[in-house]
Amino acid sequence: MDTPTFVQRPRPLPDGFLAALQAQFGERCSLAQSVREHHGRDESPYPPMPPEAVVFARTIEDVAWVARYCHDHRVPLIPYGAGSSLEGHLLAVQGGISLDLSGMDQILDVHAEDFTATVQAGVTRKQLNEALRDTGLFFPIDPGADASLGGMSATRASGTNAVRYGTMRENVMSLKVVTADGRIIETANRARKSSAGYDLTRLFVGSEGTLGIIVEVTVRLYPQPEAVSAAICNFPDLDSAVRSVIEVIQLGVPVARVEFMDAAAVRATNQYSHLSLRETPLLLFEFHGSPASVREQATLVQEVTHGNGGMDFEWAEQPEDRNRLWTARHNAYFAGLQLRPGCRASTTDVCVPISRLAECVGQTAAELDQASFPYTIVGHVGDGNFHVLMLLDPDSPAEWAESEALNHRLVECAIAMQGTCTGEHGVGLHKQAFMRTEHGQDALDVMAALKAALDPHDILNPGKVLPRPPAP
Repeated sequence: MDTPTFVQRPRPLPDGFLAALQAQFGERCSLAQSVREHHGRDESPYPPMPPEAVVFARTIEDVAWVARYCHDHRVPLIPYGAGSSLEGHLLAVQGGISLDLSGMDQILDVHAEDFTATVQAGVTRKQLNEALRDTGLFFPIDPGADASLGGMSATRASGTNAVRYGTMRENVMSLKVVTADGRIIETANRARKSSAGYDLTRLFVGSEGTLGIIVEVTVRLYPQPEAVSAAICNFPDLDSAVRSVIEVIQLGVPVARVEFMDAAAVRATNQYSHLSLRETPLLLFEFHGSPASVREQATLVQEVTHGNGGMDFEWAEQPEDRNRLWTARHNAYFAGLQLRPGCRASTTDVCVPISRLAECVGQTAAELDQASFPYTIVGHVGDGNFHVLMLLDPDSPAEWAESEALNHRLVECAIAMQGTCTGEHGVGLHKQAFMRTEHGQDALDVMAALKAALDPHDILNPGKVLPRPPAP
């Protein structure tokens, strides 16, 4: 299986196209090289692929106008949120227009009595939780970056709380979407369940901007837990840590968070976040509930970890200590980059059934130990999802080829275990090569038919998610 080489091949723009955009949006349509390059790069290892213009949307009507205009002229249109994606989602591989939604940042409604909030697509997770601070509610989905809710919906994001609260798939109740030809649709109402028609919400969640442009999101909220306690447990080796997670989950302990960090990730985190964690493989736990239930959960988990050689828990019970710890975990990506100054990171993630997690992580670590470059492994292992950060010399094609070969073997291993090529990063460009292996050609044909029905001119984030058709 070969990873495709992605070369930017812009579609030609019609005469006067950019001039009409500028006439409509004035200073909110930028042709500046620096702005275009910023919107043609994400956290993936691919070189920048800038759009030919960037439009900064402020209203749904702005988005609808741009979509209609691009649809009528067959011009690619790439939605842009916070720019924090990892798999090349934002790159303008066919040129066109980047539509920046970050200015659509209003929290429209909070229905505390119904445990829902409706926000514009550019609202970030931290912004929403800050607004909820005095309501006794919170929004639990927390990918490492301060991503936008629109982008999180588009990539079906999750994070450290997913083991208890689920992913964006479970927590998006309704969307407002602009279609490729500029129509504005609502996928559902705020009722907690419905049997009326096709589930359009789930269709657009995870579609990575290829089927429609998400402009509003209605999400589920949760009561802030009465008691919260976090703990660190170190282990002599990787296997004992991962096996502890499997046993905890199989016992049905409702932990809120359980995160794995290998020794290299811990070392990087200590340096970057000025911590003094013991530099062995470790698990970070967080328990939510009543004081009694939190104590019960912690007791059960400590029994499991001790049985696998885990050390005594180190507790972080004060809010400031917990926040510092989880901020450090969320910054593990940037911490890892400091292990090799000047490097370019290639990241990958997979998700496997929890019963196969130790086997998959162990095989991955054994292969990476033979690599010519440094790496770290971290993971939301409570749901079988882990991430590999490979730190590459940006001027070494050999290291890139080696990292891709390792990525291929990791993904093929996960799929063979009935897992998936990506648990939360999304497909973008980097995981396209595995879609046929994971889903089969018939399923891909159905996906392609959906794409053709909703975006007949292939303008919405073209070249992403679906792999190139097989050679005849």
